[in-house]
Amino acid sequence: MQKVGAEGSHWKIADIDFSKIDVERIRCDENLFYLITCASFVESGSDLYTQNLVDYYDDEPEISAWLREQWKAEELQHGLALRAYVKHICPEFDWPAAYRGFLDEYSGYCKVELLETSKGLEMVARCVVETGTATFYGALSRSTDEPVLQDLAARIARDEVNHYKHFFQYFRAFRQQEHLRRRSIFGALRRRTLKLRNEDAACALRHVLKTREPQHADDADRLQQISCKMNRTIRSHVTADMTIKMIMRPLDLPRVLQSMVAYPAMQIMNKVILR
Repeated sequence: MQKVGAEGSHWKIADIDFSKIDVERIRCDENLFYLITCASFVESGSDLYTQNLVDYYDDEPEISAWLREQWKAEELQHGLALRAYVKHICPEFDWPAAYRGFLDEYSGYCKVELLETSKGLEMVARCVVETGTATFYGALSRSTDEPVLQDLAARIARDEVNHYKHFFQYFRAFRQQEHLRRRSIFGALRRRTLKLRNEDAACALRHVLKTREPQHADDADRLQQISCKMNRTIRSHVTADMTIKMIMRPLDLPRVLQSMVAYPAMQIMNKVILR
């Protein structure tokens, strides 16, 4: 397995000065509250699916060590930092109670049988996931003029891009070992992209709403209203070119074909990643 380059020093939660948040201004932004809190839930639950991947790659010591020691640690740090931000802007929100409900439901989605059938194709799937998260946090950073959130979301986006680079490099090694053809790679890209419509964010939103607005806990219209506004915020601040390049990169297409598939790739992104 080809070794990925060593990492520099990673940022710490202590590097984020939450005291500089303009709480009175930001706490009235309901849309940002839901975006940040839902993200904090999904990131905080990352250890559930990390263990599945560690077990899946247990015969690849370099990969399993990186997943355990760096990827998992950084994903959980994202959750802790986002939770701290929520606590600063809305201390009355019962994050632990809402998260417990989320975790009970979310744990049912993190099953080893949902992984791809080969290690190389699962790395393709991981590239798709990291593309989605990098896209989300980059857009979140650009969607607000609150400096602390801008900084935090940008830091997380950079982490997700770095994670993508690791998964992509591991994929390249497996592509040679498994003799993966573009057809099977495209299939994995398509399957995982469609799964970005999964229940992760929807599950988080249901449990945040249940605690934040208990009177609307079973109100499908209210849930849809919040979800649509969140999606519009992200969609309107996405750097589409970067997202498309990251999604398409595992296909290793000739330049002329890249331009031919760029438009359909954009349509898929609009319907799925930016739904």
